[in-house]
Amino acid sequence: VQLQASGGGLVQPGGSLRLSCATSGLNLENYVIGWFRQAPGKEREGVSCIVTSATYYADSVKGRFIISRDNVNDAVYLQMNDLKPEDSAIYYCATDRSENWYSKCLYGGMNYWGKGTQVTVSS
Repeated sequence: VQLQASGGGLVQPGGSLRLSCATSGLNLENYVIGWFRQAPGKEREGVSCIVTSATYYADSVKGRFIISRDNVNDAVYLQMNDLKPEDSAIYYCATDRSENWYSKCLYGGMNYWGKGTQVTVSS
């Protein structure tokens, strides 16, 4: 299983970015894909996750971020709108089998992690 996150960058407050997570070696329908972030000096936080029939969003991003998946291209996306300085962090995508997906998303209990992509929100 391999994951590759991309799409980070520098954006002004109120702006948007779309992160992409390219996957290989897994069947998306049997796995949960999650986005996590970690800012300097802070603990890693589960941002959003997706399985076949459900999604999860952290309270801090609800209404602003949208997670989606493309089963044809084996990719997962995170559309981030109305970005705030506190969204600045390294964002990682991760995956594991979809059993107990909510707990895995909430506590970061994923077995496979990709390298992160930096998101900086600043004027």
